[in-house]
Amino acid sequence: MRNYEVTFIVDPVLSGDEIKATAQTYVDHLKEIGAEVVDLDEMGLRQLAFPIQKRTSGVYYSLEFRIEDGSFIPKMELAFKRDERIIRYLTVRLDKYAIKFNEDRRNGLIGKDRKKKEQEEESKPKVAATAAPASKKAKEEEE
Repeated sequence: MRNYEVTFIVDPVLSGDEIKATAQTYVDHLKEIGAEVVDLDEMGLRQLAFPIQKRTSGVYYSLEFRIEDGSFIPKMELAFKRDERIIRYLTVRLDKYAIKFNEDRRNGLIGKDRKKKEQEEESKPKVAATAAPASKKAKEEEE
C-alpha cells in the first residue's frame, strides 16, 4: 500500500458547517474507491503568506490516506481544481520517514502535545522517598 497526504486550503468565507462538509466530501470520495483514511487533521484558520484569489487567510486541512494504486490521484486533483471552495492543494506521497513522523505527531511524541505532557509531569508534586511515622507510638517505638 502507498501512503499519501493531501493538504488543502478551504475558503474561509464559508460557514463552519460548509467548511467541514467540504473536507468530508473528499474523505467520502476516498472511502468510495477503497482507500483507508488514516487521519484528517483540521489545522484551523491561518494567515496566507500572500493573497490567493483575494483571500489573505484560509482553513487548512491535512488528509492522510493509504491506497493500493496511485491512479486515483489525478482524478482527485482535478476535483480540487474544479471545486471553488478549495483555494490551494498539495498532494505528496509519503516515504517511511514521513509516515513515522506523522504517527509520532499523532501519538503526542512530537510537537505541542509533547511539550504539554512534559509540563504536566514537571508540575506534579513529587512524593518523598521516606515516609514519616504515622503516630506518636511509632515514634516512641523507634527510640
